Order: sequence, then structure tokens, then C-alpha cells
Amino acid sequence: MTTTATGFYREDNWFQKLVRKKSFWLLFWVLSFSYPVYRTLHRTLPPPLPVYYKVPEFTLTNEFGKPFGTKELQGKFYIANFMFTSCPTTCPALMAKMDLVQKRIRGLGTKAAIVTFTVDPEVDTPEVLYKYARKRHSNPFIWNYLTGTKGDLEKIVINGFKVPMGSKEPIEKQLAEEKITLFDIAHSEKLVLVDDKGQIRGYYGTERVEMDKMMIDLGLLVNNSFSHAQPQPAVQN
Repeated sequence: MTTTATGFYREDNWFQKLVRKKSFWLLFWVLSFSYPVYRTLHRTLPPPLPVYYKVPEFTLTNEFGKPFGTKELQGKFYIANFMFTSCPTTCPALMAKMDLVQKRIRGLGTKAAIVTFTVDPEVDTPEVLYKYARKRHSNPFIWNYLTGTKGDLEKIVINGFKVPMGSKEPIEKQLAEEKITLFDIAHSEKLVLVDDKGQIRGYYGTERVEMDKMMIDLGLLVNNSFSHAQPQPAVQN
């Protein structure tokens, strides 16, 4: 006796038929690549950052005891902040935020920098700032700490960056059962974003949202500078 096997045949549905066609995959890959390009070409760019003030030319002294100022910052985008090493109130938290800024700008190479201005130059000599910077593991290729005479610092901080700088005032703090007297100096906790032309482009708080905005704005400024860079003419022998 002969046994005949019978099979079951199921006809492909429309989708299975479609994916077997070469034209489907060609169209799929064209759309996959063209959509991101379309979005890039048609995206709405944020408006340019405002220009607040032009930072006047200045020369102070960095933590290595060397002159540092406008000349050394030429062509760089930088974030300026203000503090003093013996600050008993807001500076420790502020400088911890600046440590994070240092990590976040590493990808920008030599185009970005941090400049910290002391508001207590009588105490914060270059030697003091050097020890403070090394304790914070500040990268000297990215981050400079500046001091000078009180008059020079007031001129650049108050008149240049348009932020306050007060005089040293005593404050009392209760430590266990003993009262101690510390000295504080009123100064701005704002971070100031300066472009490669020495123009102030923004003031920012140290809240996370504000700092994230500052980093985005810094990135946009740096990227915009690259897109507008003119090719250098070839050197003729």
C-alpha cells in the first residue's frame, strides 16, 4: 500500500510579499537616511546670544606668578567666576560646581577656559592660589586663578564684568559652645560667559538648569566660531 503525504500551503500575506521586494528595501534605506538630513536642514536654530558688554583689557597675575589677562585669553571662550580661598560661606559649594564645569569643557580643547578671580587679593597671593588650585586638581591648561592689587581687581570685577565686589566684613558663627569670628566678602555667585572677542554673552546661576544652559550656550558659541572660520591662504614660497 502506498501512502501519499499531504502538505498544507499557506499563502503569504501582503506584508510578507512586500518585504521580499527589492524596491521596498531601497525605499526603506533612502527614507532612513534622508529623514535625519531633512531634520538637520530644517531645524530651528536658537537665536544668537545677546552681547551685554565688552570686557575691558586687563592684565593680572595668575597662580604661577605670571602676567595673565586679555592677551592670553585672546581667541578663547571662557567662564569667569569670583571667590576667595578663605571664604566661609558660599565659595566651597560654588567651587565644587566649577570642578564639574572643568570636566564638562574638556571636549572643547584649547577653545574654552575657566578664569577665577579672587576678591581677597591681600590674602590670595599667587602662592596661596597655587596651593588652592593644586588641591582642587585644577588643570592649568584650562583653568587660571587670578589676583592683583585690590584696585585692579575692583576695576575688572565691578566695572568690567559688572558684578559686585565688597569689602571684608566680620561675621560671627556659633561653633559648639564657642562663638568664632570669620570674615566674609560680598561678591557675585554668578558665572559669566565670555566669547572669543572678549564680549560678555551671559550670566548664569549655579542651579543645575542654569549651568546646563550655560554649557549649551558655550557649545553653540564654539561651534558657531568653527562654522564661520575663514580658510587660511596657502603660504607662498
